[in-house]
Amino acid sequence: MTATDDLVISTEKLTKSYNGKPVLKSLDLKVPKHSIFGFLGPNGAGKTTTIKLILGLIRPTSGSCAAFGMDTVGNSIKIRHRIGYLAQDPRYYEYMTARETLRFTAKFFYEGPRDEIEARIEDTLKLVAIDDKADRPIKGFSGGERQRLGIAQAYINHPELLILDEPAASLDPMGRRDVLELMSKIRSETTIFYSTHILDDVQKVSDIVAILNHGELVAQAPIEQLLAGKGSISYRVVVKGDAASARAKITQMPWVSAVNAAGQNGHTALLVSVTDDGQAEDSLLETILSSGVKVIEFGRKKQDLEDVFMDLVEVKNNAS
Repeated sequence: MTATDDLVISTEKLTKSYNGKPVLKSLDLKVPKHSIFGFLGPNGAGKTTTIKLILGLIRPTSGSCAAFGMDTVGNSIKIRHRIGYLAQDPRYYEYMTARETLRFTAKFFYEGPRDEIEARIEDTLKLVAIDDKADRPIKGFSGGERQRLGIAQAYINHPELLILDEPAASLDPMGRRDVLELMSKIRSETTIFYSTHILDDVQKVSDIVAILNHGELVAQAPIEQLLAGKGSISYRVVVKGDAASARAKITQMPWVSAVNAAGQNGHTALLVSVTDDGQAEDSLLETILSSGVKVIEFGRKKQDLEDVFMDLVEVKNNAS
């Protein structure tokens, strides 16, 4: 159990309704310090509403939300000074440069010698790798450069919590890679809470994942725990030779529940579902080899986050 002092965000039965219709239902979130927390859900699940509640931009209908141990309703100004926020679709004054944009933002947080503020701006430009474009008008920036500028703007005040709303949604693969690398680079300095629907990105960088569906929390756990799952255990085996004989032998094992086969580059890929992982570890490979085939690949099939996400969301949708 995470101690309260180690939590940057904590909500209890947080609920938000509009015109009597709930868009967020009794949400309990726990976001530890210095984590990268992936907040997932289909469009309309309530992710952006949750972010607005954390920032104190809207009030909850019921329940509570705390950041740094302070209630967000009564302490929103204090809290926002300790938070950096990147909206899903950041807008800029196109005629301004990146340096001018950061200078404008820094004035809301810093009072002191101009050279210290300028040094902070320069460091941030280098951190997000747009220092070579710092004095060009933003109107000429690519999507990835705009997003990195958005993170720089959110990070200019050295926030203890960085909230990113869909930071890579509109980017190409290279732009997404740059954003993920930047998030990994600054994780030691801040806590990152970000919403997204790009599951592959979450699996690459997140420590903890929460999944929201129709305003309800359907999962919250370290990503390793989610990926371990409670579903069926499967092994993927690629063989060369008489795959039908191998498949027949495997099927006879009492701890094998199903065997599916597919052709793959002149070989045969077998997906073997088992009910006893220990028996499979001890005997599956030996059983396959005894049929006379050559084994090209063998290993337990890892569940990915998309599998987990779809299972949880579909179960919830079917139950509704």
